[in-house]
Amino acid sequence: MNPNDVKADRRYLASLARESGGAAWPRPSLALLDAAAAAGFALALTLVLTQRAPPLALLGLTLALVVRALAGWGRARLAARRALKVKSAVRARVLRAALRRRRGDEAALGETTAAAVDEVEALGGYFSLYEPAQVESRLTPIAIAAAVACASPIAAGLLLLTLAPFAFVMAVAGGAAGAAAGRQLEALARLSGQFVDRVRALPVILAFQAEARETEDVAEAAREVSRRTLSVLRVAFISSAALEFFSALAVALVAVYAGFGLLGLLPFKTPETLDFPRTFFALALAPEFYAPLRRLAGAYHEKQLGEAAVSRLRPLLERQAEPAPALSTLDGPPLVSLDGAALTFGDVEIGPVDALFPAGGLSAIVGPTGSGKTSLLAAILGLTPLTSGTVRVNGLNLEDAGGFADVAAWAGQSAVFLPGTLTDNLMAAAPGVTADQALDMARRVGLGPALDRRAQGGDTPLDERGSGLSGGERRRLALARALLKPVPLLLLDEPTADLDAAAEAEIIALILDAAGTRTIIVATHAEVLAAAAQTVVRLA
Repeated sequence: MNPNDVKADRRYLASLARESGGAAWPRPSLALLDAAAAAGFALALTLVLTQRAPPLALLGLTLALVVRALAGWGRARLAARRALKVKSAVRARVLRAALRRRRGDEAALGETTAAAVDEVEALGGYFSLYEPAQVESRLTPIAIAAAVACASPIAAGLLLLTLAPFAFVMAVAGGAAGAAAGRQLEALARLSGQFVDRVRALPVILAFQAEARETEDVAEAAREVSRRTLSVLRVAFISSAALEFFSALAVALVAVYAGFGLLGLLPFKTPETLDFPRTFFALALAPEFYAPLRRLAGAYHEKQLGEAAVSRLRPLLERQAEPAPALSTLDGPPLVSLDGAALTFGDVEIGPVDALFPAGGLSAIVGPTGSGKTSLLAAILGLTPLTSGTVRVNGLNLEDAGGFADVAAWAGQSAVFLPGTLTDNLMAAAPGVTADQALDMARRVGLGPALDRRAQGGDTPLDERGSGLSGGERRRLALARALLKPVPLLLLDEPTADLDAAAEAEIIALILDAAGTRTIIVATHAEVLAAAAQTVVRLA
């Protein structure tokens, strides 16, 4: 892993914390308070064993334990709050980016969804476990060594001497752990994406009797996640073993020096003379020297996971965070133009198309099935990337704006609904409307008979597929939602399909009425609807 990339990821993690409002809390003071309480506990215990001021020493022991417990609780509480703030802010940004995902994006939908769950969750351990441990590991060992130096400078020097090889081993293990964690997240994202895509394509898989092959593919992806997880655990075990070795070595060196020094059996002269209180105080604090480093090693895996996660999230977050220019005019219907707009799906090429859709009018895109009508509509919104050419709305280039979904409403052929009531689905398009206004629009698009013959009316429950409604009723409901949304651009994909002649005439009249205040572009096979349009673009 490139060291410059690691530093950039750390800076980006810090910026995420600042942007989420969780950057500042008194971690250093709590770490120093805990170190002071540890030194106080060792001093009080020494006084108890040497029978010096036993009542005060017992009070000191109790007070030190209480202070350490409160400091640990406060540190964990504040760190958890900070991690929750960061995760919530990042997850919101990732979900916004996922909802703005374009067809043809390199990352599969399952991978983007996994990023919002697994990779964002990996940031929690970084902020709640690793960062507090990192601050402690920088301050507490120095503070403990200073306290030990008051009793035995040589014992403090022995403790500090063992830090150098420990730091070297941790640096080597950390680089390997970072690479292993990145590979693990990559494999997990690939498994999530593969699983979601296979579930979505399940009818096709069953139709072609490819269940066995796809099952084996998913199983192999799962085995790859298992292998990479074990490699991460192996590296984590090595770093933990290195810490335990140097921790035991440090305590052993201090114990040997203190014991031989106290007995006067050292083979060399020392500039200090040890007695029992000073010796015991130094020995009691020796394990505390490596305690924060133990916590750091335990949380080191969280560091590698967090940095690996942010390196994968960063392109998604930065792309989503780029500010888009505002449309020059939002108080009226916009002018939409296509200049050499072309798309490619595999071996199929669509366009180039040159068209001008007038403001405040009805325009139609007509062509046989598979000619690219739906894809061209999606390209106007920025949901499908163009291979060449441009789309402009009121003169603003699509590439500069990043998409026009915020100022447009869409009614597609396969509408997706929210689990809830029919009224809930209507009101979701425009939260400012009332239930009566939403139901009035439903009747205007021809859903009156559907409401009247159902006992629950507007409270009829729907699932995400609109089960219980016919194909024509689902299409009408999608049209009603689009008309309710207060935006100046309306894109409709086959709005009159599955309708009889009378119903088709009613919908065309409704669309023409809305075209007075909006720019409406429809993709259709219906020549009757095309004949009512001001502009018609025909695709071969």
